[in-house]
Amino acid sequence: MELKPLDPKGKLYLIPTRLGDDVPLEVLPISIKKVLEQVNHYIVENEKPARRFIKKVSPSKSQRSLIIHTVNKYTDTSEIPGYLTPCLNGESIGLLSDAGCPGIADPGAEVVRIAHEKEIQVIPLVGPSSILLAMMSSGMNGQNFSFSGYLPIDKNERKSTIKHLEKTSLEKNQAQIFIETPYRNDKMHADLKSILNDNTRLCIACDITLTTEYIVTKTIAEWKKTEVDLHKRPTIYIIQRDY
Repeated sequence: MELKPLDPKGKLYLIPTRLGDDVPLEVLPISIKKVLEQVNHYIVENEKPARRFIKKVSPSKSQRSLIIHTVNKYTDTSEIPGYLTPCLNGESIGLLSDAGCPGIADPGAEVVRIAHEKEIQVIPLVGPSSILLAMMSSGMNGQNFSFSGYLPIDKNERKSTIKHLEKTSLEKNQAQIFIETPYRNDKMHADLKSILNDNTRLCIACDITLTTEYIVTKTIAEWKKTEVDLHKRPTIYIIQRDY
C-alpha cells in the first residue's frame, strides 16, 4: 500500500474566549491553553483584547513572538487570504473573537470560509457560546431555533421584524434568538413588551458565565410586571409563541 505524504500545511484553530472577566480555566478547557502555547500566528477581532486574553491564559508566553492580524468591520476583505499564508507554509494559526466562539455572530466566519477554499484543516475548540448557553437555559424549543443577529435600528422596521419573528415562531414552533448592542438593551426590552403578544415567552439571558449572570424566561404579561436593568450588559433574547 502506498502511503500518502502528510499534509505540510498548518491548521486553523478556532479558539473560544471568555464571555467576560472570569477566570479563564473555569470556563475554558485546558486544550485552549495548550494551543495558545504552541501557536504564534493569530487572526483576531481586536488586537488589545486578544493579547490580554493570551497573556491571561498563558502568562509565560512571549508577547513579542505574536504575529497578529485583525479582521473586523474595518478590514479590507481582499487582505484576508494573505493572513492565512503561514498555514500554507506549515505554521498553524489561531482565530480569536472578542468574546465567545469565533465565526458565530463574528467576522471570523470569512476567515474560516477562505481556509476551506485553501484546503486548510479547520479545528474548532470547545468553549462558551452565549447563544447556545442561552438556548440551553431558556426552556424553549432546542430542536428548532433560528438566530437573527441584530434587529433593525429603525423603529418601524424593528417593530415589523419583531412581529415577523413572533409569527414565524408560532407557525414553525421555532425559538427565535437575537441580540442587541448593550447600551440599547433597555429600549429593546421595552419594545418587546409593547409589541409582542402577552402569551409569548421571552428569555432574557445576560452576563452569561459571570457572577452577575441573569437568565429568566417569562411570558410578556409577566415581564410587564418585572423590573430588570439590562443597560450595558451583554444580552441574548429568545422569544417563542406557542399559541
